[in-house]
Amino acid sequence: MAAAMTVTRFAPSPTGMLHIGGARTALFSWLYARHRAGRFILRIEDTDRERSTAEAVGVILDGMQWLGLAADEGPYYQTQRFLRYREAVSALLASGLAYRCYCSKEELERMRAEQIARKEKPRYDGRCRDRAAPRAGIDPVVRFRNPLDGEVIVDDLVHGRVVFQNRELDDLIIARSDGTPTYNFCVVVDDMDMRITHVIRGDDHLNNTPRQINMLRALGGEPPAYAHLPMILGADGAKLSKRHGAVSVLQYREEGYLPEALLNYLARLGWSHGDQELFTLEELVAAFDIRDVNKSAAAFNPDKLLWVNQQHLMRAPLARLAPLLGAQLARLGIECRDDPLLEGVAALQRERARTMREMAEASRYFFLPRVELEEKAARKHLGPEGAAALARVRERLQSLPVWSAEPIHRALAELAAELGAGLGTVAQPLRVAVSGGAVSPPIDATVALIGRERVLDRIDRALEWTQRAGERGGQSP
Repeated sequence: MAAAMTVTRFAPSPTGMLHIGGARTALFSWLYARHRAGRFILRIEDTDRERSTAEAVGVILDGMQWLGLAADEGPYYQTQRFLRYREAVSALLASGLAYRCYCSKEELERMRAEQIARKEKPRYDGRCRDRAAPRAGIDPVVRFRNPLDGEVIVDDLVHGRVVFQNRELDDLIIARSDGTPTYNFCVVVDDMDMRITHVIRGDDHLNNTPRQINMLRALGGEPPAYAHLPMILGADGAKLSKRHGAVSVLQYREEGYLPEALLNYLARLGWSHGDQELFTLEELVAAFDIRDVNKSAAAFNPDKLLWVNQQHLMRAPLARLAPLLGAQLARLGIECRDDPLLEGVAALQRERARTMREMAEASRYFFLPRVELEEKAARKHLGPEGAAALARVRERLQSLPVWSAEPIHRALAELAAELGAGLGTVAQPLRVAVSGGAVSPPIDATVALIGRERVLDRIDRALEWTQRAGERGGQSP
């Protein structure tokens, strides 16, 4: 008999953003399905109508699309399946595996207070399990009739065997007094109907698992395999928060991270494959096994993420980086999305920038008609000696028959030799003139990319600056 196809699911609640923890859960579910040639389902668990928003749904869908974690089915929405949940509740009531509970809110609060006073674990005591007659004036909830004895064994693929005693589990509410189903019950029905074979989720759900297994069996289903992922901590060991980087994954897009770099980093949070640090998505699919996930919590390290991102920047095709650079420059007010310079600039800058935003911020001068000179750099490199060297540089560059990095480098080196000085003597004044500051990629490639006309114009403006500064006694104009 052929083995059942592997089916995983990512089931976020649209009550907030898709953050790092959720994205890692989605990734591991997606990878496991792809590794086993299975199917990956996206399910939006929006039964909390007060907190679920269309905006949050949009953020989840946009985040999944940006990450490239395409679903084979879905998105399914729990709010569109209420009829199915009511049918399942009715089936459990008819079989005696669920019952109506008429306890008032005041009774439940009193019960809880008494249990706490006796130093007992607060839980529903089952007083309506055998009630036959309704109570006037109270709309009942429906509770699942959990077994009173025995145990539930969860052979977790990450944590190993975990045993729960049924006597420790109370009778969970599966339908509220207005008839709406509860989260834990909807999850069970969905996993059964969608034939989920592997549930991969955060270990904060581990305590829900025995109740869900009991309800699944009551409905005639077979429990899937479970893998509960350890939480992600900040570098300081505290629970991950916004100050650690627990922001929407779309914020990482805004900041200029590559999705494949973020996925690479998230995959290595609690999972490893030998000593390999850098993975393409195809390599992750080939190597990933949920059983290799570490059971201890992983620490989020923003600096390591930046390093991984830079490694992916250096490996990415320039044709991929060019539009991303253009988009980041547009955010800085520089519209150059179709500029043929973009690929060349990306080639020069990608070993010097950790994100596309950093690349854009360091590359403005390539696309501006003119640049503003940084005061400190101009004072240091455009004094009388620097200006004299820059004027000589202009002569050499203007007369170059071929405008490319190699002849530009040769001209600068020859001039430096004639002056009996190091290359920096001519390169730094030129760098300040063309970029506005004292830092840029190699000056020959930078000058070649900016172009002869703009380079000569910028040199002229820098020489004018030195003249005005000299006339003012060294004060900037």
